[in-house]
Amino acid sequence: MQLYYSETLSPRKACAVAHNVNAELDFVFVDLGRGEQATEEFGRLNPNHKVPVLVDGPHSLWESTAIMCRLAQITGSDLWPTDDRQAEVIRWLTWDALQFTRFGVELYFRNLIGPHVGLGPPEPDAVREAQTGFRKSAAILDAHLANADWAVDSTPTIADFALGAALPYAVGAAIPFEEFPNISHWYARLCALRGWLEPFPKR
Repeated sequence: MQLYYSETLSPRKACAVAHNVNAELDFVFVDLGRGEQATEEFGRLNPNHKVPVLVDGPHSLWESTAIMCRLAQITGSDLWPTDDRQAEVIRWLTWDALQFTRFGVELYFRNLIGPHVGLGPPEPDAVREAQTGFRKSAAILDAHLANADWAVDSTPTIADFALGAALPYAVGAAIPFEEFPNISHWYARLCALRGWLEPFPKR
């Protein structure tokens, strides 16, 4: 089994989960700068030409959330629960994609990626708008975490890995999550999990 990745946000989630659940797989680095994801060969693994991709024999699975689920499933990890918590995990995954990490990704792209791909410095108004959106969603998560250690119940799930995706880049991306004490405490717990701080294999 192989996990195709690059050192960017979505592959980070999959790689971190892979380490956390001790998945037996090979990591395959895809050099986005050299356009390796744009090849016809890679397109047969993922027609979207994006990473991550999990390849298991003749089967390939793309989209980081699906890969996180699959890695937890095949290793028997409770990161993807099979009881009543599953619907709650799906709720937070969906909300995160549309709200919390959506704005984190925008700040990550504008402040860290855009200047390096020829887009010039970020537009201040666009950054402020994204920060406003982030703060609104962060207030909801912060209130939830006032009475919970993790997004769902008392143990971590893939929802926590998704929610934390952009936060390792918070300083450079100007993501103001440290304004929210409960999120900060939760993120410290996330950082203590195996694979979170160093999810990418050494090359």
